[in-house]
Amino acid sequence: MILADIELARRIDSFEARGSKSIGETAMRRNPEARAFVLPVGRGFAVYSGPDSPANKVIGMGLDEEIASAALEEIERAYFAQGSAVQAEVATLARPSVHALFTERGYVLQGFENVLGRLLTDADAHPPATEEIRIDEVGENALTAWIEVLITGFENPDQTGAGSGIPLPPRQAIEDAFGQFAGTPGFRAYLARLGDVHTGGAGLRADEGIGQLCGAATLPVFRRRGIQSALLLRRLCDARRAGCDLAIMTAQPGSKSHFNAQRQGFELLYARALLVKIPPAAK
Repeated sequence: MILADIELARRIDSFEARGSKSIGETAMRRNPEARAFVLPVGRGFAVYSGPDSPANKVIGMGLDEEIASAALEEIERAYFAQGSAVQAEVATLARPSVHALFTERGYVLQGFENVLGRLLTDADAHPPATEEIRIDEVGENALTAWIEVLITGFENPDQTGAGSGIPLPPRQAIEDAFGQFAGTPGFRAYLARLGDVHTGGAGLRADEGIGQLCGAATLPVFRRRGIQSALLLRRLCDARRAGCDLAIMTAQPGSKSHFNAQRQGFELLYARALLVKIPPAAK
């Protein structure tokens, strides 16, 4: 059992905040016209990487600190100047005063995401072989195919769980975000195949002892055939071989992804509230 205390939540949220910061910095380098930005907020960051990007978020703050209303006001102005809503992902272990501040400033609760974790051991470095499913780590030359598989999977959700309450962004925004995420330090992309056919894809970001399993999706026609489990086991193996002691992932409450993770030994550590404030002109 993992003790899911504030210290662990701080470690995980800080890890994810650094990843978001890297995405924003990549967007700033690649596309100055998008007016991307990265702003510090407490121990976390507010990131804007382009219009409608799923990477646009505020994360990593409030676990052991107060957040000033003026700091949130500055962030809101930055997002609103781009015509973008503000989405904050606030851990349930954050200080009650931080949650109250978001409520006072007019944020609306859109849903939750569960943060799941699993300790890694040397046994994870030797996953069982799969007879039919082939998992390949892919480089830049295959990123287009990887992105195509992931987006097609995301556009056809399995309709399990509570859902996030947040609409799927436009396809171009998702493509841009995946391209930016693939440029973050420690990132690896994977494609699953049955024969010569791509069936699913996933990502892993390994850094500072944490392996984050992210971006997993299976094409609808190939679901319920063990693709997700094979992708998960391969990434656990590579995370352990990279020196990680902890694997994490996020999932919608009650979703198929959540259940698959639990079957592989992941535990619910804590949740994050998804809080959204839209620009005044859009109300």
